[in-house]
Amino acid sequence: MRRSNFEDQPVDYAAVGATQAHDLMQYPPRGFVPYEASIRLGSGTERFEAASTSLLSWAVQRGAGLRVDDIQAGEGDRYGGIRYAEDGSPLEAIHLSTEQRFAADGTPYVASGTRARLHGRIGMFAIEEHIRVVYLVEEPDVVAFAYGTVGGKRVSGEDSFRITRRDDDSVWFEVRSFQRPLGLGYRLLPPLMTLRRKRLTTAYLRALSPLWMGPAA
Repeated sequence: MRRSNFEDQPVDYAAVGATQAHDLMQYPPRGFVPYEASIRLGSGTERFEAASTSLLSWAVQRGAGLRVDDIQAGEGDRYGGIRYAEDGSPLEAIHLSTEQRFAADGTPYVASGTRARLHGRIGMFAIEEHIRVVYLVEEPDVVAFAYGTVGGKRVSGEDSFRITRRDDDSVWFEVRSFQRPLGLGYRLLPPLMTLRRKRLTTAYLRALSPLWMGPAA
């Protein structure tokens, strides 16, 4: 397995890239709570490409009502996470391109190693996180990336975002995460962290599909 040197502001958890694990919901990293949800966005190449562009230009986070500031592009080789087989066993590490790209408004596209600050409110929950992109996947029918928390104060963990075009040409958007509570309120009231995760995931999914109502709280 090839890993990068994260001496400058490493992520604050050990299971880097585990949002790719086939059995994440059954066997999350010890001490972490997993969550996932997905929606169908439509079908066809045009829909897949449009959703992929939105994903890589931080439109999901911004569409959810968060601000993405202090974006700093990664430099050099970065750890790209690990591919997992259908049975959950780890395969090879992902090899990544470090070429920097930009959206039409000049915003740097998501790239492995990118650091940023997410902040804002989702309902009753204040979001204030420093994050680092830990892997990026760009394939003909899959575009995905994940970021992990850096020096988390409320929660620690990883979030992944994945656009997939399936064999029937349908296009799907999936959000997965695993987190553990750090803030006192979340440690004393675990359901509060679960509610925060549901509300945040719903906001992410609605950013690409505004008509989606989301799971019941």
